[in-house]
Amino acid sequence: MKTLSPKMTLWLVIFLVTIWGINWPLTKLVLPDVPPLLFSGLRTLIGGLILLGFAMKHVERLQWKRNMKIYAVLAVLNIIGYYGLQTIGIGYLPAGLFSTIVFLQPILLGLFSWLWLGEKMNTLKVVGLILGFIGVAVISSGGLEGNLSLTGIGFALASSLCWALGTIYMKKNNQQLDSLWTVTMQLLIGGVVLMIAGSSTESWSDIQWTSSFIEVLLFISLFVIAGGWMVYFKLIDSGEVSTVGTYTFMIPVLSNIFSIWILHESITLSLLIGLVMIACSIALVNWKKAVKAPLVVPVPLNKK
Repeated sequence: MKTLSPKMTLWLVIFLVTIWGINWPLTKLVLPDVPPLLFSGLRTLIGGLILLGFAMKHVERLQWKRNMKIYAVLAVLNIIGYYGLQTIGIGYLPAGLFSTIVFLQPILLGLFSWLWLGEKMNTLKVVGLILGFIGVAVISSGGLEGNLSLTGIGFALASSLCWALGTIYMKKNNQQLDSLWTVTMQLLIGGVVLMIAGSSTESWSDIQWTSSFIEVLLFISLFVIAGGWMVYFKLIDSGEVSTVGTYTFMIPVLSNIFSIWILHESITLSLLIGLVMIACSIALVNWKKAVKAPLVVPVPLNKK
């Protein structure tokens, strides 16, 4: 896959953090109408089926025998692990604390990409990653009331770890993968497993098939799941993993902004402070030291 231009990268990042940011309040909006595991399975499976319609036009790129192990691992890490553990674990902790722990992911991503992908790690990048996480923690500080649960913390850490490892595994194998088939297969495999798990522990009769639930389900399936993962794969494939990971710090910022708009939650000072810290974090991680070009002194031509 060819390298993206800076302008295209910017637009894709804006799309990704916006669409994944609005996912949190939309999910919170419809969870009273649907059991969590069944909802996770439905949205990922529908997202996979949407992409399958496009992928079938290039079925020769699937290469199932060669890539089936990779598809399965990505499904376990990015879909079953990330979404499944997240959906179960959020019931054990305040939402603010849970999301803060999940967004350890960019820091884990920076560490793993340095260890396993050979990406450069410098002081500015380290400071930026830590500052971004602190910014997320500040934003989420309003949700830290309530009892703490080691089980919930464990689920949040495991969810974050799965997302980070899945991203690294995706990057390491991207040369032999077709991006469309990779996203399609991990969604289909993960969606089926989550649906089976949900069907065995939850009841389909508890789903309230209201028009608002169906609209949100289709929106999330199309844009958040299918579109979001395609864009994420493209960004990871074309750039530094740690840099792309840092932009995900913007997701809880936008999630809070959309929650104010959709759920009528109040704006807080912690949101504004966290926004500034995350902006500084992104600037530090993306900082490029200027390289001074050697001064070239023109040599006059000898006159004849």
